[in-house]
Amino acid sequence: MIPVTSFGGKTVAVFGLGGSGLASCHALKAGGAEVIAADDNAENVAKAAQAGFITADLRNVSWANFAALVLAPGVPLTHPVPHWSVLKAREVGCEVIGDIELFCRERRRHAPNAPFVAITGTNGKSTTTALIAHLTKVAGYDTQMGGNIGTAILSLEQPGMGRVHVIEMSSYQIDLTPSLDPSVGILLNVSEDHIDRHGTIAHYAAVKERLVAGVQADGTAIVGVDDGFCRDIADRLDRGGKNVVRISVRNPLASGIHVEHGTIVRTSGGARSEVAKLGGIGSLRGLHNAQNAACAAAAALAMGISLEVLQNGLRSFPGLAHRMEQVGRRGNVLFVNDSKGTNADATAHALSSFADIFWIAGGKPKAGGITGLTGFFPRIRKAYLIGEAALEFSGTLGSVAHEISQTLDVAVEHAARDAEASGLTDAVVLLSPACASFDQYRNFEIRGTKFRELVQALPGVKPVV
Repeated sequence: MIPVTSFGGKTVAVFGLGGSGLASCHALKAGGAEVIAADDNAENVAKAAQAGFITADLRNVSWANFAALVLAPGVPLTHPVPHWSVLKAREVGCEVIGDIELFCRERRRHAPNAPFVAITGTNGKSTTTALIAHLTKVAGYDTQMGGNIGTAILSLEQPGMGRVHVIEMSSYQIDLTPSLDPSVGILLNVSEDHIDRHGTIAHYAAVKERLVAGVQADGTAIVGVDDGFCRDIADRLDRGGKNVVRISVRNPLASGIHVEHGTIVRTSGGARSEVAKLGGIGSLRGLHNAQNAACAAAAALAMGISLEVLQNGLRSFPGLAHRMEQVGRRGNVLFVNDSKGTNADATAHALSSFADIFWIAGGKPKAGGITGLTGFFPRIRKAYLIGEAALEFSGTLGSVAHEISQTLDVAVEHAARDAEASGLTDAVVLLSPACASFDQYRNFEIRGTKFRELVQALPGVKPVV
């Protein structure tokens, strides 16, 4: 745990008592703050009380002595409307921040030069975070990984030299971190997502930009420049005097890092050098993973990790659960768990990685559905549609062979049967829903775990080696 000493002797309200909220309560208390814990969920309030924290309905207490409101990232800050606790804080001029802001303040106080790598992007941030954490471990760092990827940041060990914090950040978390200042900041890409929480894609992109704009003066901002928003962001950072490393997997760069023919290449001032090879690394299959790997390689180079260690780390990366996870093989059929493909852009990366796909899709649909995926339809041998989106997706697929399976267990059974009967050399049963999970599963992890269990229960399925 990281004690939050910056609020020692002060009173702090914490709203939202899930994993990160409760971790914030413990960290603030350990640093000497008085904590008032609150939540709209009575069960979460009861858990905080059992843990020994003062709880209250913040609508019925004086805010005069609150030094800050620490808000959980899932609580609306601006859109569609600010949460009532945010409005109360604004009325009295109380700052509204998140747990990563607390971390940043502690790092500045106690170890301002400790390595801190922050990663964001619409797609690929979890894989990139996990890959950078793997590379730094291989390089001998005490690696602390957390944030949006799972472990609340304040539950990690304290910042210090020789210890690197590799932190995935959602746009919600960036919004609550006004003094975000990583030593290495990575912005992978920007495409339409979370508009309900940010109002417009321009505002969403502006929030994402803050992660790389805040990089320390002697740090490195790494920006994928294969979309217009990020190209503009990289140019602005350049003009602002930041050390910017541009990344592309679509075009060679005069200066930066790009990927060509499975090789990560660095260019600078007309000079060109090979950084690492990606060929044959199953956990980094596809163009999207080439971007993830190139950004991770840029971060490793910025930290002084050698090319040999970098290459060994890439080859030994086991991959990320629920993201292009190869969960088993039966004869000619590979089963891939891409449950983290919760929007069309993420699923496009998965569909682009295979040629003969038996595709399981559906769930709670997002704006636009799968209309943006029509270019990949020729790769789909048959689709198996589940959840609320099934009828909508059926209409979009049109003449593409498909069935409405409704549930994941039926979809897995039918897709496995049809893929095996196809006689194709490299048939793939791919779960990449292009949807949120909330209609049938509490989160994408539970959905992906269920898929894995169903596949592994099929007769004759063996682990991928």
